[in-house]
Amino acid sequence: MQRNTSPQFNHGAHEILDVHEVLSASIGAMNQYTMLRPIVQDQELLDILDRQYQFMQQEYNTTVDCFHTGQDPAVPTQSYMMQQDNQIIYGLTPSQPKKPIQNETEISDEHISGFMLSCVKSLAALKTYAALEASNPVVRRVLADSVPNCIEMAYEISLYQNKNRFYQVPQLPVTDMQQMKQSYAPATGTTATS
Repeated sequence: MQRNTSPQFNHGAHEILDVHEVLSASIGAMNQYTMLRPIVQDQELLDILDRQYQFMQQEYNTTVDCFHTGQDPAVPTQSYMMQQDNQIIYGLTPSQPKKPIQNETEISDEHISGFMLSCVKSLAALKTYAALEASNPVVRRVLADSVPNCIEMAYEISLYQNKNRFYQVPQLPVTDMQQMKQSYAPATGTTATS
């Protein structure tokens, strides 16, 4: 049995492989944002893209720092603060069916926001999985703390998409919604004993 007490080598094999996936996907997301930036048309989407890119870059550097050293990073994980309001437009309006583009000149802000959303949703899943496999307590905490940031970025993009009718949010009829919401009651009693 090998024991390394140095924080620098306090990583298990699964952690090493999963963090490698997270860091590679983070680079991929930032590269995609960089490639998309010149073709963004809407200034609001460009502001979101720039803000999220800067945040992703710092979070990537924080993860690399603690991964290299096994210790607290020089810059701790921050909290991403979106600038969208929380207003959702519910309901469906008729629209053209979606289909794959045939030419890069067809790429629109709708597509770009969709690419961005896919990136941050993938990062949320990868970081969650990697945090569950991390044996180094600092790396685990940095990964776990970064998951809510991915969720916040995804929500910001989905709000932008919804506001621009790129993403519509259907609702159940009120009676069905009410019945579903009332399908559960608080748990009562004490814990099970053996």
